[in-house]
Amino acid sequence: MFDLVKYNDSIDFTEFYKEAEQRGFHNNSSKKMLIDSISNEREWEVWILYYNKQIVGTTAAHSLDIMGDNCYRIAARSCIFTDKTHRRGHTLRKDIVRHQNPTSQFLIPACIEWKPNSNLYITSNEHAQGTQRQVHKIFCPALEKSGCLVKEVEKEYRGHKQTFWKLNIDVYNKQLIEFGRWPIKELV
Repeated sequence: MFDLVKYNDSIDFTEFYKEAEQRGFHNNSSKKMLIDSISNEREWEVWILYYNKQIVGTTAAHSLDIMGDNCYRIAARSCIFTDKTHRRGHTLRKDIVRHQNPTSQFLIPACIEWKPNSNLYITSNEHAQGTQRQVHKIFCPALEKSGCLVKEVEKEYRGHKQTFWKLNIDVYNKQLIEFGRWPIKELV
């Protein structure tokens, strides 16, 4: 069973940080990288995804003033250990387009629920760190083809040339319902 909770200082990330470091998810391998790196933003939030009471993923969202008023970066610091869930294999394009993966089922919806009437952006780049290149080459283009994302602009951001993909919340939510939601115990 999946559970999703908002970050708080009492959560023990010890094992998650070790696992993230071993897997090359540098942005998720310490409090400094996962929390402190965004906690200086005007607004921010981090969510933790559990599967059978074990942390298997995280995501973050924060204000994105460089894109204008009421703009937020979502799915930042996203990381899922899919092999520790019921979805033990790699996520296929068809699973991305049909939202049949933990990121699409839980992490992106948490960000939408946080700022439902805002301009939400996913950023990606060609950097090899973690799975960023896969997000840039596979995940975002697949969601663009489905109508959920629009490739809006490329610009320098946080030390890298980034692509900013704007989320079409209405299309995303409609498709999520159409293709089916997975059960979740609690969204705090």
